[in-house]
Parts: sequence; structure tokens; C-alpha cells
Amino acid sequence: MGGEPPALFWAIPFALILLQIAVWPLINPKFWEHNYPWLTVPLGLLVVGYYIFGRHATEHVLHVGHEYLSFIALIGSLYVVSGGLLVAMTGRLTPHQNLYILAIGAVLANLVGTTGASMILIRPFMRGNAWRFKKYHIAFFIFIVSNCGGALTPIGDPPLFLGYLRGVPFFWVFSALWYKWALGIAVLLVIFYILDKREYAHHSEGEHMAAEQEDHFRVRGLINLPFLAIIIGAAFVQKPLLLREFLMIGAAVGSYLLTPKHIHERNNFNFHPVQEVAILFFGIFAAMMPALDWLAHNAGQLGIQTATQFYWLTGGLSAVLDNAPTYLNFLTTSMGLYGMDVGSKTEVMRFALEHPDMLRTISIAAVFFGAMTYIGNGPNFMCKAIAEHEKLPTPTFIEYIYKYSLPFLAPVLLLTWFLVI
Repeated sequence: MGGEPPALFWAIPFALILLQIAVWPLINPKFWEHNYPWLTVPLGLLVVGYYIFGRHATEHVLHVGHEYLSFIALIGSLYVVSGGLLVAMTGRLTPHQNLYILAIGAVLANLVGTTGASMILIRPFMRGNAWRFKKYHIAFFIFIVSNCGGALTPIGDPPLFLGYLRGVPFFWVFSALWYKWALGIAVLLVIFYILDKREYAHHSEGEHMAAEQEDHFRVRGLINLPFLAIIIGAAFVQKPLLLREFLMIGAAVGSYLLTPKHIHERNNFNFHPVQEVAILFFGIFAAMMPALDWLAHNAGQLGIQTATQFYWLTGGLSAVLDNAPTYLNFLTTSMGLYGMDVGSKTEVMRFALEHPDMLRTISIAAVFFGAMTYIGNGPNFMCKAIAEHEKLPTPTFIEYIYKYSLPFLAPVLLLTWFLVI
């Protein structure tokens, strides 16, 4: 690809995709449901055509295509395998029990990734709250389990995993971020509990007694645990090319074939949510290339030097550009300030040890801000699609931002910024 960045004009297709995701479900949801592939994929293909024929950047397109394939292989395989795990809770969940599930999810996210934890817990969380499900339930699940919870290990969230592959020491993440993780998760859990306790109080005493007396918990489909282990292990495979994706897809196929049919039926398992994510994120991955490339070429000239600047820029763009590539771009920029090369694992490791505040800032911003919108992190849209398929109340794209992420998540992000300072 040439040395000059693409003109910002070519970011318009990406902006149009975001605008449509935000607006169509509000003005004509049925039209969007039936036509979203035709409204988004052509915009992505337009950018791909420009890169191949206008910029002669076929290699770059193939690299982004491989990133997309890896993304879908991970998301899709975890979705299929978790669909074979039945966490059966026959009772109605109380605010205390919801609190426990979200706290467990925040820890589990660091062991099986935010995607794995989300896909394992979203269905029992929805089933247990179906009798009083409100939009804030899905919003806080996304905040805590699908995003902020995964800030303790490189396995937890894609940006941190990219950093690990580049040379950030595995246990550096925990040592650098644990107190921000603990504070952020604690504040979000407290806010959720207050909201849930208030909603719970609106129900009758008889409903309270039924919820508190019914409390049965079982896990079925344990045959899927080895497949889950294969997917997590495959995430660390880098060579040969496509072996990682082959292992993940193979685990998903094995899980689907070996899981008893009645478990899939109890989970109401189908491929619609992962199909929607695959189609929409194809357009997003393709169309955001010009925006990311422009940022990569010009970030150094934007005068970004302080931790505060890196925090808000990394975070703000992670909310709308997908947090993994945004993390990598700002890691590159911050290392450039000290004359270091992100392509050298030795220098990345040295950067983590010599400039921990800068790397800590970029890391926590990428993870936490990924919860600001549905497209900031892969599991977000998946959880939304699953809740919608179950006909449960789900915030629209815009409603999620103004009604939940701005009033409830933004104060946590502000608190995290004070810790950065």
C-alpha cells in the first residue's frame, strides 16, 4: 500500500453503516431485519474495491480479511460450544442472585474470554430474569461480562490478547490493571444492584416468595468443556496460517454434532445471532479500513503525548471502531514517542516495563470503552441479537448509549481517568 493515507472521504461508507445500525431499528425495524445485509455489505465491498483497484493494497485487504476470519471463528465457535452448555436454573432470579452471576461472569471472562463468558451466561441470565426482564439487564450484562470483566488477562479481551501477541508479558496485565478492574466492576455491580433492587420491589410479595424459594442449579452438556479448551488454546496458535481458525471451527463442528438435541432445544439454539454478527461485522471490518489507516498515518501529528490524551482518544475510538485495532494503533503511536518499534517483541516488553503508565492507560481504555456501544466489542452485538431473538426488551443502538452507557458507564470511565492521572 502506498505511503499516503486514504482521504477521509473514504470513511463515509463506515459512517453510513454506523448511522444505519443506529437509525433503521428505530424508524422501521422490520425493514432493517430483512434487508440489513443489502444495506451494509455493499458499502464494505465498495471500500474493498477501492483498496484493491484504487490503492493496489491487496495484501492489506487480505490481512484485514484474515483478522475478520479470526474474529468470526472465535465468536462463532464460542457461540456454538456455549450453545451446547446448559446452565439450568429453574428458579426466578433475585437481585442478589443476579449480582452473583454478574460477578462470576466478570471473573470467568478472564479465563474463557469476554465472548466465552457472555455466551455461557447470557441464556441462564435471561431465563432467570424473564419474569421481570428490563432493558437495563442486558445493558449491565454487556458492561460487566462482555467488556469490563475481561481486563485482567490477555485471554480476557481481544485488545489485551493483541498486546500479548506483540510482546506484552502475560502477567503484566493483571499486575497493572487489577485495581482499576476491581474498582470499575465494583461500582458497576453496586449501580446494577440498586436498579435491580428497586425494580424487584415493584413485584408482589407472592412473586418474591416464589423467587426466593425456587433455587435449582445444574450444568449439562459437559462434553463441550474439552471443545471450549481447544478454542481457548487455539487462540494462542500463530503459525501455520489458518491453523488457529481451523481448530476453532473444528471444535465448533464437533460440539454441534455431539451435543444432545434436547440441550440445543432447551437453549433455543439457532444460528441467527451469529449470522447477523458475521454479516454486519463484515461490512464494519471492511469499511473501517480507511478510518484506521488515516489514524495510523496521522496519530503522531495530532499532538497526542499525555496519558489523558491517550486515554480519551483510545477509549472514544474504541467505542466505535472496534477496540482491538484501535488499541494496536495507539500502542504503535505511544511507542513511537519513545523511538520504539511495535514490531519488535523485545521493545514491546521493554515499553511495558519502562512506561507502564502509558500502556496501562491504553489497555484499560480499550477494554472499558468497548462497552460504550454495541459495536465496540464483539460479544456486545451477539448478546443484543440473542436477547432480541428471545423477544426480550432490548435497547436500540441509540437508546443503549443515551439511556445506559452515558449515565451509568461514563462515570466509571471518568473515575478510571482520575486513576490514570
